[in-house]
Amino acid sequence: MIAAIQPLLIVFAVSFVVSGLIWVTRSLQMGLLSRRGDTRAVQASHVTPTPRLGGVAFVVALAAAVITWVPGEGERDQYLLFISTLLPVFAAGLLEDVGIYVRPRIRLLAAAASGLLVVVFFGFWLPRVDLPGVDMLFAFAPLAILFSLFAAAGVSHAFNLIDGLNGLSTSTAIMAAGALAYVAGLYDVANVVEACLICMAALGGFLLFNYPFGKVFLGDGGAYSVGHFLGWSAIALVYARPEISAFSILLIFFWPVADTCFAIYRRRRAGRPSDQPDRLHYHQLVMRALEILLLGRGRRELANPLATAVMLPMIALPMVAGVALVDQPRLAFFAFLGFVSLFVLSYLTGLHLARKMGARHRNQRPPVLAPRVG
Repeated sequence: MIAAIQPLLIVFAVSFVVSGLIWVTRSLQMGLLSRRGDTRAVQASHVTPTPRLGGVAFVVALAAAVITWVPGEGERDQYLLFISTLLPVFAAGLLEDVGIYVRPRIRLLAAAASGLLVVVFFGFWLPRVDLPGVDMLFAFAPLAILFSLFAAAGVSHAFNLIDGLNGLSTSTAIMAAGALAYVAGLYDVANVVEACLICMAALGGFLLFNYPFGKVFLGDGGAYSVGHFLGWSAIALVYARPEISAFSILLIFFWPVADTCFAIYRRRRAGRPSDQPDRLHYHQLVMRALEILLLGRGRRELANPLATAVMLPMIALPMVAGVALVDQPRLAFFAFLGFVSLFVLSYLTGLHLARKMGARHRNQRPPVLAPRVG
């Protein structure tokens, strides 16, 4: 047991130390942060410029596992090869984090390129989606590969979109990695168990700087890399064990995927580009509701982490359902539909209440009197 835990502690420590170095050297990063204009962005949930290089800590910690975790040379080489597939998506996100604009479409293509490396190096992809009729199409490998690249790139993008509150994306990723590790353990897929435990340790050291005070953020490079790592770990599970329901795995990723899909729908319906940011994500509504109802305006430093604490049980619930229904594809499908309904209904209800509260707040403001003349 001690021999198994020690490498994870080293990965955790590496992540913590690198995150600390990023925080300590934040003054050297101010030029990059001001060039990005994070606090002026429409979707901003923080009030001071903050280092966004947490992805560096995550990737360095993953690399540290190469010399601390895998006992066999063959397994070590396979793990190192998997880590190398992060390079395209991590590089594209890191450029964005240091103030060099990279269009969202290019970042998604980089995520797809990273996924293609997984397919080329390891020869696996999503073999089915547990939908009658549709699964027949997956017998055509090029179609299955294209869908796998699209799905995994979407998961990468989804983890980036929910990285709007202190600890939200990181905590969601840790829970998802834990759920995948548990499922992989049930079906004796040892390499996925190990990869997900390493991922949890690499994120855990960073989380101490990310939550509750938001000293360092994952950034695009980190969020995209986390999504790639977990997305392809999940695909490996479904590929390795036909007993595992694809919809149960989707439930583990439900919240980031649902928030992303609904954001695209919401923006398209409003006649805006789907990649144009806004302030209408679920977590942003929760944060503003806490400000208005509980904390008062101007308390963003408290509302931000408190909103994460409120959100995490809601995010965990579909994950628990996914683990419980891992070998029940039909029930997992209906559970997925149920959570979609709950997500949409609760979001629309919250949006309606937020608009009513906002209107009431504006009506209660004292009138501005014109200055007297003479």
